[in-house]
Amino acid sequence: MTESRRGLGDITTRLDHLVYAVPDLAAAVAQFAERTGIHPVPGGSHPGGTANYLVSFGPTAYLEIIGPDPEASVRPRAFGLETLTAPRLVGWAVHPDDIDRAVKQARERGYDPGDVRPLSRRTPAGVLLEWRLTRWDDPATLRPVPFLIDWGDTPHPASSGLPLVSLLSLSAVHPDPDAYRRDLAALDVRLDVSRGPETALRAVIDTPRGHVTLR
Repeated sequence: MTESRRGLGDITTRLDHLVYAVPDLAAAVAQFAERTGIHPVPGGSHPGGTANYLVSFGPTAYLEIIGPDPEASVRPRAFGLETLTAPRLVGWAVHPDDIDRAVKQARERGYDPGDVRPLSRRTPAGVLLEWRLTRWDDPATLRPVPFLIDWGDTPHPASSGLPLVSLLSLSAVHPDPDAYRRDLAALDVRLDVSRGPETALRAVIDTPRGHVTLR
């Protein structure tokens, strides 16, 4: 994440990607293209029954549009997709320098980001991508605190020639901003946050058709 991106707060660990969960992947991708003038490209399928489309924010960050894989036989629970009825910005990931050390440090500071587990997916070209990330026991749990990710030796998805948009701002609403900030601080992350009745993330992107807000 570069310091030139206004409104993103002082995020001291690198933004990796935003997660935009949708109940119908094809419909959401078509809607995104209509709103932005940018056509996301297929990222591939995950073993858990999800598939994604991607748009880059730069060489090391991207937007993931994720939904049920139309080829899968069951509806996935990850990111609340089992009950999701409308698109929603449900999460974000940061890439620390050392994911295992970051987890240990966060726990010492009073926040448990979950265990580090391996995941993988194949791109439409058949290339296997492998990474490690923190996960909670219930995959349907939605939290505004970012999860941690480490791509290891796998080339970062944002460096694969994805269509590009600019991320102008990322912020959050939370019923208890101070508690939220403490959890972020345990991960060495800071973000603009305001008080509100329900937890929500908000991203503003700059596109060929103007600024678009994702919530």
